[in-house]
Amino acid sequence: MTDHVHDLQSVREATDRLLTAVAKLDNAALAGESHLPGWTRGHVLAHLARNADALVNVLAGRPMYESAEARDSDIERDAPRALDVQLADLRETHAGFLAQTERDQDWSRTVELRNGVTDLASNVPFRRLVEVELHHVDLNIGYELSDLPEEFTAREIAFLADRWSGRPELPPVTLQEEGDGNGSTWHTGGSEGGPVTLVGTGAELLGWLAGRSDKGAHLTVVGGLLPALPPL
Repeated sequence: MTDHVHDLQSVREATDRLLTAVAKLDNAALAGESHLPGWTRGHVLAHLARNADALVNVLAGRPMYESAEARDSDIERDAPRALDVQLADLRETHAGFLAQTERDQDWSRTVELRNGVTDLASNVPFRRLVEVELHHVDLNIGYELSDLPEEFTAREIAFLADRWSGRPELPPVTLQEEGDGNGSTWHTGGSEGGPVTLVGTGAELLGWLAGRSDKGAHLTVVGGLLPALPPL
């Protein structure tokens, strides 16, 4: 089982980095474009706050979101808020998430996320960490995939490689991290078609898997063309 205590400490540290960076912005910056198409920085911050609330719901045994429409409308409602309001909401919802994790509960139980997806409760802190770290990058304020902690990058590559495994629209893909012979290797994709090997830094491999940055444009591709991933 995942070490949720370790992951919760990582969530605290990542959230502190995010809050410190966001506090240096101003109201005009929040209206600027993020790296996510159609979303301002305010949209990203609103989503992060509402996601913390949603994961409290998950751990409390309630539906993650009332509905997909309610999720989207809440983000649109909260996106234009001033910086001080956004920061206060992020701090409050972060504290609320941590408070929920400190309650007595069975971390080995199965919980339900969006769209019928299930997972172990012990994995929820890592899922929150993914939201905080990747959306910090999405804010487009100077925090890049290459700035992510190495442990996080490796774990998220493994998580996403598993997510894309068995997809018939993808060929068999080997992901090889650059290194002095010590780079890690992951496998993903389906079983049909010619095998493809992608070689690059951890940040570049994660960029392809997560649809971020240049989406793998700088990877070395051996055995064919860079596969196009379905939407996350």
